[in-house]
Amino acid sequence: MSKTSRSLTILHLYSHDMNIYGDLGNVLVLKRRAEWHGFSPKVIEYNPGDRFPNNVDIIVGGGGQDSGQNKIQSDLLEVGPILRSMAEQNTPMLVICGLYQLFGKFFQTHDGRIIQGIGLLDIETIAKPKRLIGNIIVHSEQFGDIIGYENHSGQTYLGKSVQPLGTVVRGAGNNEKDKTEGARWKNVIGSYMHGSLLPKNPRIADWLIEQAAEKRYGTFKPQEIDDRFAQLAREYAMKRPR
Repeated sequence: MSKTSRSLTILHLYSHDMNIYGDLGNVLVLKRRAEWHGFSPKVIEYNPGDRFPNNVDIIVGGGGQDSGQNKIQSDLLEVGPILRSMAEQNTPMLVICGLYQLFGKFFQTHDGRIIQGIGLLDIETIAKPKRLIGNIIVHSEQFGDIIGYENHSGQTYLGKSVQPLGTVVRGAGNNEKDKTEGARWKNVIGSYMHGSLLPKNPRIADWLIEQAAEKRYGTFKPQEIDDRFAQLAREYAMKRPR
């Protein structure tokens, strides 16, 4: 199979309203690493009012303020059945902060309003007065130490059908109680970690690409990538104070 025929389509979900913490970096990393692994990736965007595209291989969504969540809520509820069906069929997805919350059951704001989620992830989020801010390190049995930056007032609690992305080594994570960070279900990853997440955590990026390639083509043969700069960034970030 030629390189040009090995395409991968990366969908940036709600790029206009849910992209305020540098989450575009996750899309750029997936595109570049997919190229290094021998694919021809294409990045497309989906925003309210667009027609939801077919043949998407990876979905990436980012964070936003409460106002951004309000803007996209009704559209997200409309396309929720599509997203749930794709997740059931093992489409890899990475959703950060605001979209992580809305992929769950609901987000309750500071004033008690309920922003309904699509229930793709078995999680519930309640805004608290205290913001959880700072550098964070999370350990995952699969991905090793995951490094990022958190900034959220919503505290998320996991249900029985999801697993945490990892255990907090330094920082707060999902909430102030259980030392979990993020959630995983099938090939979906939700997390509060910005920074952007993937530049300093290429193992997660490669896993998303691997799942997409195996789903579309049946196989994935990783190429050797020089990650020395990513490793230097990881080492520097791990030394920074909370």
